[in-house]
Amino acid sequence: MICCGIAAGCPGYVQAQGADNAPATLNAVAPDTASFDIRVDAPADLRDLLTRHMQLPRYRAVTDLDANELERLLLLAEDDVRQLLGTQGFFSPEIRISQSPASPGTTTRPVIVVAVQSGPATQVGAVRFDFKGDLATSTDLDAQAQRSAIEKDWPLPPGRRFTQAAWDEAKTRVTRQLLARRYPAGQVSYSLADVDAATHTADLQLQLDSGPLYRLGALKVSGLQRYDPVLVPRLARLAPGDIYDQRRLTEAQQRLTSSGYFDSAYVTVDPASDPAAAPVEVQLREARLQKIILGVGLTTDAGPRLSLEHIHNRVPGLDWRAQTKLQLEKKSPFAQTEWTSLPDEAYWRWVTSARFDRLDDGELVTQAQRLRFGRMQTGERYDRNFYLQWDRSQVSGSGTAGSTDTRTGEGSALSFNYAWTGRYFDSLPYPRSGYALGFEAGGGTTLGNDRQPFTRGVARWTGIVPLPIGRLSLRAEGGAIWANENATIPATQRFKTGGDTSVRGYGLREIGVPLASGATGPGRYLSTASAEWQRPILRNGLLTDWESTTFVDAGNVADTPQALRQNVAVGVGAGARWKSPIGPLQIDLAYGLRTRQLRLHMNVGWVF
Repeated sequence: MICCGIAAGCPGYVQAQGADNAPATLNAVAPDTASFDIRVDAPADLRDLLTRHMQLPRYRAVTDLDANELERLLLLAEDDVRQLLGTQGFFSPEIRISQSPASPGTTTRPVIVVAVQSGPATQVGAVRFDFKGDLATSTDLDAQAQRSAIEKDWPLPPGRRFTQAAWDEAKTRVTRQLLARRYPAGQVSYSLADVDAATHTADLQLQLDSGPLYRLGALKVSGLQRYDPVLVPRLARLAPGDIYDQRRLTEAQQRLTSSGYFDSAYVTVDPASDPAAAPVEVQLREARLQKIILGVGLTTDAGPRLSLEHIHNRVPGLDWRAQTKLQLEKKSPFAQTEWTSLPDEAYWRWVTSARFDRLDDGELVTQAQRLRFGRMQTGERYDRNFYLQWDRSQVSGSGTAGSTDTRTGEGSALSFNYAWTGRYFDSLPYPRSGYALGFEAGGGTTLGNDRQPFTRGVARWTGIVPLPIGRLSLRAEGGAIWANENATIPATQRFKTGGDTSVRGYGLREIGVPLASGATGPGRYLSTASAEWQRPILRNGLLTDWESTTFVDAGNVADTPQALRQNVAVGVGAGARWKSPIGPLQIDLAYGLRTRQLRLHMNVGWVF
C-alpha cells in the first residue's frame, strides 16, 4: 500500500521559483538568525506543495550547522521531496539538491537549490475487488446489485491519474457505499496500491468485508413525554425485520423533525448490536405544545407580507393538531385554520379546514370562503387526499359594473374530490434528475336556486433532464371544468394563471378570459408549459451554490378548448438560482410577449 508521510513545514525562508521564474517568500525567519536560504525550481503545482510541506526549512533556525551536518540534511531532504512527489503520483522524478552561492546583493549565507523534474504521472492500471462476509455469499438480488454498484461506481478506473488523495478518497467513498445499506458494520479490510515506477502504473487491490446482514429491531425511543407514544412509529415507518438502509433512517429522522411535534430527532442503529434484530435508537427533543410564529416576507407578485400563526400540537380532549394562520398582503390576504388527527397504521389522517380569502386582481376582487373535510395520506413517494368541499365566492370591483356574466357575482358549490401526487426525483429539494406528476379530480353541484352538476380536473407534471452542461427543467399543467355554460361555478374553482411559478413575464393571475367590461376573469380551461435550462456557475473551476437559467413559458386560459390556442401568453427571460439554507431562491427577469413588458420575479422554495 502506498503511504506518503507529509510533515507540516516549519518557519523558514523559502524561495519558490517555477516556470515563470517568480520567487516567493514563505515562512520567513529573521535574516540575522537563518543559517541558509532555500530556492525551489519546480512546476507551479508541485512548487506550492514542496514549499508548504518540505521539512528542510525547519533546520534554518539551527545556526551552528557545519558542512557535514548540512550535507546530511541534503540527503534527507531528497527522500522527503521524493515522498511528497509520490503523493501526487510522480514516482520517477529527477531531483537535484545542491548548494549555490548567495545571490549578489542579498546575504552571504549558502543557498540550497531544490530542482525537480516530475517525470510522467502514474496512471491506474488493473483494479481488483475482493469481497468477504454476506456480500460475497448472498444470492439476494439486492445484495448483488449493491456489489455491482460498488464496482461500477469506483472513481479510480484504469487510465485515471493516481494520487494519494484520490486513492484515499476512493476508499472513503466505497466504504460509504458499503455502509449505506444492509451492512453498517462493513469495512475495507485490506487495500494495496502496487506502483510500478518503470511503467508509471499503479495496480489497485481492495478487499471489502461486509460483515453480516443487518435487520431492524424494535424502536427504542427516548425523550417522549408530551405526545402519544403511537406517534413515533407511525411517523418513522421503520418496521422490525426491515433490512438496514441508512437512507430510510435519514428519511424517518426528517419526517419526525418536519412533523412539528419535535424540535430535533436522531435515528441510529448500533453496528455492535444483534444483526438479526438491531434496535433502532430514536432520540427526541419535543416541541412545545403551543407556539406562535410571526413572519415577514416579500414577493414580486404580492409585495410585502406579514403573517401570524398559532400551532397547538395536542388540542385537549381531541389530541388533534390545530394550525391557524392569518396572512396580510396586498394581493391575496387570507385566514385559515386546519385541524389534523394523528396518523393511523396506514399513515392516513383525518383533516378538516376552513379558509377565507380575498383575491385582488386589479379590476376584480374575489371574496372566497372554503370548508373542507376528508382524509390524507403522506407516503415516501406519493401523497393521496380525498375530501368533501364547500366553496363560495363573490366577485366585485370596477370590472363587474353592469355585467351579468356568470364569472362575476356570487357562486357556491359542493363537491367531492380526490388528489394524488407522486414524486420520483433523485433528491430534494435540489433534484438533478427525475419527475413528479399529480392530478386532481372532482365532481359536484352548484348551490342556490339553479343547481347545476359539474366536474373538474387538473393534471401537473414536472421533469428534470440531465444535460452535458446543467439540466433541463420542464413543466406542464392543464385543467378543465365541464358544466352547463350557464352554471355559476365559484370563481375559486375556475382558472387564472401568470406569475412567479406559472407564466413569468406576467403578473399574478393576470392571464384569464377577457370580460365585456374589459377586465380579466377566470375561465374553465387552463394550459401552461415551461422549459428552463439550468447551468451551474463556476468559480475558479469549482461548482458554487449558484446557477444561471434561460427559460420560455407559455400559457392561456379560456372557456373552450379551441380558444386555448388563440393569443397564447408567452414569456421569455433569464435568471439565477441560489441553493439557500431554506430552499431554492429564484430570481428571474422575464419579458411578456403579449404585454411587451419586463417583469422581475423572485420566489423562495420548491413545491410540487
